[in-house]
Amino acid sequence: MKFTLEAKDSQSKARAGEIETAHGNIKTPIFMPVGTAGSVKAVHQSELINDIQAQIILGNTYHLYLRPGLDVIQAAGGLHKFNGWNKPILTDSGGYQVYSLTEVRKIKEEGVTFRSHIDGSKHLFTPENVMDIQRVIGADIIMAFDECTPYPCDYTYARKSVDMTHRWLKRCCDRFDQTEPLYGYKQTLFPIVQGSVYKDLREKSAETIASYERDGNAIGGLSVGEPAEEMYAMTEVVCNILPADKPRYLMGVGTPVNLLENIALGIDMFDCVMPTRNGRNGMLFTKEGIINIKNKKWESDFSPIDATSDLFADQIYTKAYLRHLIRSKEILGAQIASLHNLHFYLWLMGEARKHIVNDTFYDWKKEMVVKLDQKL
Repeated sequence: MKFTLEAKDSQSKARAGEIETAHGNIKTPIFMPVGTAGSVKAVHQSELINDIQAQIILGNTYHLYLRPGLDVIQAAGGLHKFNGWNKPILTDSGGYQVYSLTEVRKIKEEGVTFRSHIDGSKHLFTPENVMDIQRVIGADIIMAFDECTPYPCDYTYARKSVDMTHRWLKRCCDRFDQTEPLYGYKQTLFPIVQGSVYKDLREKSAETIASYERDGNAIGGLSVGEPAEEMYAMTEVVCNILPADKPRYLMGVGTPVNLLENIALGIDMFDCVMPTRNGRNGMLFTKEGIINIKNKKWESDFSPIDATSDLFADQIYTKAYLRHLIRSKEILGAQIASLHNLHFYLWLMGEARKHIVNDTFYDWKKEMVVKLDQKL
């Protein structure tokens, strides 16, 4: 993997770049649609490519390991062949999913024992076997196995956790460097900065992660319920330490405003379930603000979902029709809303990139964040 920095904004730390992978290039800043179980919910691959113009999508190690299972994925020739997506894929190591299984998991130095949410069967994730699992899945970018601390989290726990994440990182790197990719193309490992909302722990973690000199770095544990101001403060601390010549990925974030504010702090890559999950529940993100399509005010609004959008679905379907579909729990409603939101997120990234290249990002961002947060 290669990262080229192409432009910087003079009034913020926003940057535009390009990541080269075996399955194609990615223009940054970028938002990555989440395809947890190998599928971006309610969206066809052709729509991801042609309508949303996604450049990279996510898969999740925990979910894919449990179902369909590694035998099926390996027999298919990896996740790209299995799901028909020939562009880059990133896999999350499963650390976040294991973190969310509080009642059915046990964390120790060896790794994490957990019970499957599907059938209750018992499993063990270690730094080593999570590398092996991600080799089998075959993503272009894979993540180190870490512990994602909850919020709030007391300092002593956060300190012990971050130390263990660093010990696990060494084991991940050793295993990754000792093994070969399975499908004839190279994979890249990103370490993950942790440390909750404690500045000294974040600094220590960022310095440790940077010392491994991998091709890119991620920041975890900042989409677990902390106030946005804490997220921004920790992101700024970490971006000041992580090397500028490598991509920075902020995991699990967030709203359109979160994306723009974090781009201004030096983040290049994002993912979040929000555009699809919130879309299925009737929340639409637009250039002028947020629409709750379930509200009665849209019942007889026969204007297009977004007349200024170049998305086919935005132009031919009306707000009243989409409201009817969502309230009736019609599958098409979830599809249209997911398409709309993902298209908007990728449009927003494209606009941010243009403004960074033209050195107009800072003023544009200030205007946009006011609009994006409004309830329409």
